[in-house]
Amino acid sequence: MQLIVGLGNPGPEYNLTRHNFGFLALDFYAKIHHLDWQKPKFGAIWLKDGQNLLIKPQDFYNNSGQSVQAFLHFYKLTPENLLVLCDDFDLPFGTIRYRLKGSSGGNNGLKSITSHLKTTDFPRLRLGTGNPELRQKLGDIDFVLGHFTADEKAKLPSILSSINDRLLT
Repeated sequence: MQLIVGLGNPGPEYNLTRHNFGFLALDFYAKIHHLDWQKPKFGAIWLKDGQNLLIKPQDFYNNSGQSVQAFLHFYKLTPENLLVLCDDFDLPFGTIRYRLKGSSGGNNGLKSITSHLKTTDFPRLRLGTGNPELRQKLGDIDFVLGHFTADEKAKLPSILSSINDRLLT
């Protein structure tokens, strides 16, 4: 079994924000596969698809580790059975970077997961949201909590399809 975690913030005000790229990717997966999210368990909404368990923690981005730890413990999974999807403003928009392990790179969601699991040895897909000019204009917090631009929104279906393909392998 694999636990696939999309990072984001709960609430409609965060829909289509850069920080919710992980949520958006899992919502796309659920839609393509005609799956419905289940009521919260261990602080996350969840769904099961074959051997994949997908979760969207509802404790806000920076506290995602609590739910991840609870699901891993309950299902007796190890961090190697985990795949975390998170935004990364240091990667060009649309870039998808897979790593087996590594540092948080300043990502507070990954920091929370690392803190709760006591390891950085878990796979992650970093989803590029980079737009240096806009980020410099807005500042980091407003940038990650900001909505995708019209141009970025137009590219999302193709990017989400590529992410979906990565989740199936």
